Amino acid sequence: MVERESLSPQEEVRVLAGAARAAAAELARAPSAVKDEALRAIARALQAAEPEVLAANAEDLAAARAAGLPAPLIARLTLTPDRYGAMVRGVLAVAALPDPVGEVVEAWERPDGLRIEKVRVPLGVIGLIYESRPNVTVDAAVLCLKAGSSVLLKGGREAERTNLALVAALRRGLAAAGLPPGAVGYLQGGREAAQALMQATGLVDCLIPRGGAGLIRSVLAQARVPVIETGAGVCHLFVDRAADLEMAVRIALNAKCSNPAVCNALETLLVDAPVAEPFLRQLGPALREAGVAVRGCPRVREILPWAEPATEEDWAAEYLDLILAVRVVDGLEAALDHIARYGTRHSEAIVTRDPERAERFLQEVDAAAVYWNASTRFTDGGEFGFGAEIGISTQKLHARGPMGLREITTYKYRIRGAGHVRG
Repeated sequence: MVERESLSPQEEVRVLAGAARAAAAELARAPSAVKDEALRAIARALQAAEPEVLAANAEDLAAARAAGLPAPLIARLTLTPDRYGAMVRGVLAVAALPDPVGEVVEAWERPDGLRIEKVRVPLGVIGLIYESRPNVTVDAAVLCLKAGSSVLLKGGREAERTNLALVAALRRGLAAAGLPPGAVGYLQGGREAAQALMQATGLVDCLIPRGGAGLIRSVLAQARVPVIETGAGVCHLFVDRAADLEMAVRIALNAKCSNPAVCNALETLLVDAPVAEPFLRQLGPALREAGVAVRGCPRVREILPWAEPATEEDWAAEYLDLILAVRVVDGLEAALDHIARYGTRHSEAIVTRDPERAERFLQEVDAAAVYWNASTRFTDGGEFGFGAEIGISTQKLHARGPMGLREITTYKYRIRGAGHVRG
């Protein structure tokens, strides 16, 4: 790693980006078998480093609690042995995936005999600015490496001890496999380091912010390098008048409670008026038992008098906590209008037995992932079969939804002629 004490943030970015650029050239040439062996070496290095990483994580957690960080951030920061094991298994899952680099997307021959291929190639050097979740350090690095790119990581200060221990293990794995450790760089420091990465024109090919709405807005406002936007998740579930209410209860509880601190968790529940009373009388006690605070519209509070009154801000809130905004709406049209106004184009779901209404919802909702009779919690690279994800894009250019290997490549055209000249 770079000796940092005498370097400004801008100098540190230049040094790390220089090493990353040189490593990216080597990765772009590396055969799939070499990259896969490097990922397996990384998995072994991570397994060996588990005591060191968990000890560093315990120090980060103690500091975070002492600083009064909110519960959702603490939840995202926490590494347990189970989570650590899942992270290592994720590395091996990525190693087992097909290599997108070199894939011929399409090929054709022109009438004059000129042959053209569109081929996937690495992006080069990818920057990632993210908060709290140490598993992102590993997921992002291994996806970038498999896709033939280097990565410059800038995690939150609250996870810095954990992230440094993880990056050290990643670099040991690369070295053991004969690939340059500079393919994974980690920027320390605070806002100045993040700003230096955002403004590293010519050094970084693509920047991906991953975190809350504040972080993403800051990156979009300040970045001078191309950005793939990953957005906040104000995710909705609409329980239609034709819903199987028992199914709807299961889906709502899973979407809200299985992991409330992630961006694909349910934040707003919309209930069709004809089924509002029977459905909420089933769901309400289960939410209370799970410790979920409900913020409801007046019609909800007539049925669940213990619910807190919802404000206008609640409809646009990404709580990342055991809080749920609930609104009774008059039909599918009203639900679509609410989602169009308050949604963040992340993940939206409908529960219904009416296929026509379901297909309309699937067609008209503008989001990266739209579900019929399933929880929004499936918006995830692993659940989609991508092995892991580098983020969930809510924009429409280049990539949308969970970003796996193919989404972090670009393409070039290879043209083969036989002395062709243009007339």
